[in-house]
Amino acid sequence: MLNAIKQEYWLLLAVLAALIALPMEHALLGHGQAIALAGAVALIAAIVCASLRVAHHAEQLAERVGDPYGTMILTLSAVLVEVVILAIMMSNQASPTLVRDTIYSAVMLDINGILGLAALMGGIKHGEQPYNDDSARSYSVMILTAMGISMVVPEFIPESDWKAYSMFTIGAMLVLYAVFLRMQVGPHSYFFSYSYPEKKHRGGEGHGDDESQVNVAWSIGVLVFGVIVIGVLAEVMSLALDVGLEGTGAPPVLTAIVVAGISAAPEILTALRAALANRMQSVVNIALGASLSTVILTVPVMEAMALYSGQPFQMAMTPVQTVMVFITLIVCAINLNDGETNAIEGMTHFVLFATFIMLAMLGL
Repeated sequence: MLNAIKQEYWLLLAVLAALIALPMEHALLGHGQAIALAGAVALIAAIVCASLRVAHHAEQLAERVGDPYGTMILTLSAVLVEVVILAIMMSNQASPTLVRDTIYSAVMLDINGILGLAALMGGIKHGEQPYNDDSARSYSVMILTAMGISMVVPEFIPESDWKAYSMFTIGAMLVLYAVFLRMQVGPHSYFFSYSYPEKKHRGGEGHGDDESQVNVAWSIGVLVFGVIVIGVLAEVMSLALDVGLEGTGAPPVLTAIVVAGISAAPEILTALRAALANRMQSVVNIALGASLSTVILTVPVMEAMALYSGQPFQMAMTPVQTVMVFITLIVCAINLNDGETNAIEGMTHFVLFATFIMLAMLGL
């Protein structure tokens, strides 16, 4: 047990940051923008430390159950972190566009950033990398449907009818996810897996010993505890970030990118490792699965919060965001239709990610 605790030094560092930040919250916020911004950066680093441990234990659980269940656990843990941070920030009367911008940023980061960089690096090392194209098609059509319902159609809904459409959106997202989950873990689970040639291990040893050493109860406990720590840190971080950025002229979407980046940080490392190991199916499941989970799970929670508070969020994407999403999904559909990725396809997505960053810097 002591050795297991020692291995959680990153999480313990985050706990220490939380213990320091909570009693010093008022001092942090009351000593000017520079102090608040520095504190926010430190807290973001602490949140990333905690999220890395959450992802580590999610990854251990994932290895025990294998794909598609494994990557589902990993993506759901990342989305859980994002939802917790968003819920806390929105309760502090954050920008009404924060939810929309965070979901949009997460999709850009997952599909164009993670998938693009992974396919680029993996393609340079391995050439063409195989995966199950059924998974890519399933993910893409679900993402398009979910984003269309929750983030495009609201532009045309009269303000007086927002509650009715909000309730419809919650129901639609839950039904979509229930059917998708049934397909992912049920009779169509083979859509989301790919049979790679087994690698021989020295001395005939496989991964069984490593898997047997995974303490499921410990991993679940640390995962839950890590999410709680992230929630505590996010409470102070959101306030410090608001104070630190006030009047600086920072792009409005910056906070959303920070939230999306925090939740995606562990996924980036996992996806890159998978790509370099020539396991593109895991990359596809992580990148597209995270995008889908972000939309289809974050929207119902946030819409429920809006209904409870009586204050609607601005969910309809801007014209620029809508165009970027459609370009991304069209490129994704073209690139991921043949069961193999390469460096050129990765580069197209990564250029789109660079475009997203440029537009964000321009405040668009």
